[in-house]
Amino acid sequence: MIYFDEVLEFKEKNIDVFTIGELLIDMISDDYSDNFQCDNYTKHFGGSPANIAMNVKSLGANSAIASSVGKDGLGDFLIKHLEENNINTDYISRVDYSTSMVLVTKSKTTPIPIFYRGADYNLPFNSNLKEAIKNSKIIHFSCWPISQKFSRDTIEKIIIEARKNDILIGFDPNYHEMIWEDGHDGVRYIKDLINKVDIIKPSEIDAERIFGQDTPENHVKNFIDLGAKLVIMTLGKDGAIVSNGIETIKFETQAKDVVDTTGAGDAFWSGFYASIIKGYSIREALNLGFAVSAYKLKYLGAVVELPTIEEIKTVSTKWED
Repeated sequence: MIYFDEVLEFKEKNIDVFTIGELLIDMISDDYSDNFQCDNYTKHFGGSPANIAMNVKSLGANSAIASSVGKDGLGDFLIKHLEENNINTDYISRVDYSTSMVLVTKSKTTPIPIFYRGADYNLPFNSNLKEAIKNSKIIHFSCWPISQKFSRDTIEKIIIEARKNDILIGFDPNYHEMIWEDGHDGVRYIKDLINKVDIIKPSEIDAERIFGQDTPENHVKNFIDLGAKLVIMTLGKDGAIVSNGIETIKFETQAKDVVDTTGAGDAFWSGFYASIIKGYSIREALNLGFAVSAYKLKYLGAVVELPTIEEIKTVSTKWED
């Protein structure tokens, strides 16, 4: 059970937030469009775990990422970008597959992606990765690595190590049927996985893909019934619903100016993680996570230059006033 007024205590370790999964190129359209009618796209650093690692570092906590990229120019671009931002790249593998890419149309609602995958799911489990897990306070992953067998096996081993070492596990159930391995029941796998993690943050669309159409309240209950300890369901312009199975809290959106929604969920995770690492209560960390997301929404691209979490707190207090 995770209580809203609880301040989580962590053992002293080298990595505050260790994200695991896709490091890839986001090709984002220069113009808004609903059906990929744009002619021009711009290359951006991307991948949800990579975005979170970058954001957490900007917000004042320590982060690292385990991922896999190709031995190509796009892989070079991604690793160079991490190094320039002082992110540990010791756990990134270079493999004989092309660096993965996502084509995204710029949107003020929920962006619709097209996926081109190669290197990202060829993520090995090795002694280097095992040691990093032991030295982490939080680990985080999404549906991307569990959607294909090789990286799914890696994630399963990571969860075992994390559980043995009392490490907090965050999971983003961002299910997309088109990225999932042929013949594998991704929805069933996700449902079976939920009781093995601590915190999940589905969007309303994620929940519909997993459970079918229903009310947000019922969706949250579905996740709780499957064993989730804390469910954070984001509802876009309608804010969010958060439940620990005993108490449910509703949050209104803090977003005042929406330029691009790409990476908004990653920004929330980053603000939430950085806040609990810095000793804020779960309730405070939720508010700060939504404040970081609102800040990101004002800019184009999944990763933007963020203030520290303390500066975000000052800004969000002004918004509340």
